[in-house]
Amino acid sequence: MSTRPRRLAPGDRVAVVAPAGPVDAARLDRGVAVLEAWGLRVDVGRHVLGRHPKLPYLAGGDADRAADLQRAWCDPGVAAVICARGGYGCLRMVDLLDWDAMAAAGPKALAGSSDVTTLHEAIRAHLGVVTLLSPMIAGDLFDPVAQDHLRRMLFEPERALTLTGPAAATLEHGTAEGVLVGGNLSLLVAGLAAPDAPPPPEGAIMVLEDVTEPPYRLDRMITQLLRAGWFTAVSGIALGSWTGCGEPSDVYDVMADLLGSLGIPTIWELGFGHCPCSPTIPLGAPARLDADAGTLTLRQPALS
Repeated sequence: MSTRPRRLAPGDRVAVVAPAGPVDAARLDRGVAVLEAWGLRVDVGRHVLGRHPKLPYLAGGDADRAADLQRAWCDPGVAAVICARGGYGCLRMVDLLDWDAMAAAGPKALAGSSDVTTLHEAIRAHLGVVTLLSPMIAGDLFDPVAQDHLRRMLFEPERALTLTGPAAATLEHGTAEGVLVGGNLSLLVAGLAAPDAPPPPEGAIMVLEDVTEPPYRLDRMITQLLRAGWFTAVSGIALGSWTGCGEPSDVYDVMADLLGSLGIPTIWELGFGHCPCSPTIPLGAPARLDADAGTLTLRQPALS
């Protein structure tokens, strides 16, 4: 079981970093204002509004983005690290992090999603700390419902124990118990064969989502994970949103064909990911999946 970071309290200092793509200043300001309204003191990383001199899809150079994250994690006065947005870039900077120094600094909450899946996986492998697959504060989808769920997960995690969505449905019947792992499907596949990308632990519950990937590409990526043995030890699967991935019925057919054959409890459309009202998913936390009820229930608050 992963180590639980401590929960936040008003007055805590949090750091905002941009480990991946460039950040829009106006959206960043809106997100920071939300965090400040929660009573948090917000430090914005030195390179959050940076731009790579030649590659416009990156928020500054790899070393700069890694340094912002490293500095925030190792600062004893910072209670949590909040990623501003996804995009692309975490794969380029993750190997520049000093994991020994971060381990010595102790656990703290990291929140983010999409491309940040790379960091969730690396922290799972190197630090064994619960992390939060959450909406991005400088993203388009940081809506009031998503804001409230992230706030509860950070400040009052005992009030965020049951996760579900309005369209949740059963793909394969049954229940399962295990720690939550996963995130964005594309990034999990991109990390295959990396030395610090171990498969899910025995009995894990896999959570998966993606955006703007047509069904045939989703098929290829799920097949890659199957061939790599990623589902061998998995006890259950919770599928999130598939925004921009084509007709939902077509995506469902892909998942039913490839994952339904595993014969393990599977929820369709739990409502997390690149979609409005997305709940925050605590990766590394133990949970019970009930595919018939369409729920994930945490066995304990995600943060201590």
